[in-house]
Amino acid sequence: MGQLKEELVKHIDEAHAMEQNVLRMLDSMIATTDDPEILDALEHHKVQTQGHADRMAQRLEAHDLSPSAVRQLGGVLGALAKMPLDFVRGENAGRNARDAYATEHLEIASYELLRRIAQRAGDEETATAALEIIEEERAMALIIEQNWDKFAELSLQEEGVIV
Repeated sequence: MGQLKEELVKHIDEAHAMEQNVLRMLDSMIATTDDPEILDALEHHKVQTQGHADRMAQRLEAHDLSPSAVRQLGGVLGALAKMPLDFVRGENAGRNARDAYATEHLEIASYELLRRIAQRAGDEETATAALEIIEEERAMALIIEQNWDKFAELSLQEEGVIV
């Protein structure tokens, strides 16, 4: 395998592991979210995220590889460490929104890089998949962005600052 292809599959594998971690984060957020509209958006994005993970696994298979268990284990440990904190800390809505917003932008950045490396490697299928995923990640980031007032309100309610 040439260096360019090695770099490409490394980025695909990292994207797959990232999506696995995001799935666990979404499970945690769904478990701690009461707002029906936000819950619906999170559940919809979880379905999309599973599709992203599946697409990256398929792209690895197209290169005769499978997802790295080591990278996924790192994601599992990170998510497991975060979950108890989600249940202990009093205010979830604002922090969850902040974490989700940052995660969406990390995903966008990761897929922008993957898309460009895939193009250089001549892997148009991966480049196309990355571009399509970027659009879904941007859409979720926009949903969060449009709801900052709601997240602030929910956070203040959770803290008992407002009724």
